Amino acid sequence: MVSVKRFVQDEPALVKATGEFVRMFAGVSDPVVAVASRAGDVNARMAWTLLGTDLYQDMGLPEMEALLSALYGKFPDDKLWNLPVPTAAEINEVIETVLDGRHWELAEHAAGIFWSVGLFVRRHPDLAAWAHERNPEEMWRDLGEIYFMGKSKPRPKAAATIYRLLAPAPLGLGIECRDASRMPPLPLTMGARRFLAILGPAREEGFADLEPAEKQKMMDAFSAAVCSKNPYAVAHALRFFLEEGTEEFVCREKTRSCSECPLYEYCDYAEQHSGGAYAKF
Repeated sequence: MVSVKRFVQDEPALVKATGEFVRMFAGVSDPVVAVASRAGDVNARMAWTLLGTDLYQDMGLPEMEALLSALYGKFPDDKLWNLPVPTAAEINEVIETVLDGRHWELAEHAAGIFWSVGLFVRRHPDLAAWAHERNPEEMWRDLGEIYFMGKSKPRPKAAATIYRLLAPAPLGLGIECRDASRMPPLPLTMGARRFLAILGPAREEGFADLEPAEKQKMMDAFSAAVCSKNPYAVAHALRFFLEEGTEEFVCREKTRSCSECPLYEYCDYAEQHSGGAYAKF
């Protein structure tokens, strides 16, 4: 596997620029946290974080925020879990309105995910107490009760849920757990994958050819090298790298111009591929 340590030694200016990029995007909420934070109390904020993370698949950032916002607008706060829960027809109507005919691979499972999150909350009616009494590994295990959160390793949605719950605002909800000394692997978003493949340690070796465990190891090691005090801040910021937004790449929308981005002198990909036609990794 590509040596992250060697990359950091050989590219100190790029690593420094990445740190500046992370600081620039550290205050930008991801769509799940942004919508969940609208809820009226901590229990509802946590519940909507569970739902948003579970639904977040095969969808860009703006579309995910629009979908979760529409669901929250239709079924706010405790309507996610209080009986009677919304019908499949009601849930699907919201989804169809937002997607406007676009095929979404999770559409046929969305109502089941909604109901499953609701059932989880009814089983754990005080979600803050649930988190306080568990360490991240135990939280990860419990989250397997929810439909489409995954049943076996690596269960990336469960890991992403834990980070969104525990990270301080605006990266997450700032919930406390019993012992956060051992956290799950960092979220390996499409933005992070693009960064590692285009600018990062795998730019000359082929990120797509690495085994999943090697990709995750690279992500964790590189994030720790860029920001040892808070590696999740790196994972959070890199989710916006060359991610398609409403009209432009999200990183370009936030900086208003690529020339204002700390990575500008290293990254010509956005300028060459305006409009979001990027490769998948």
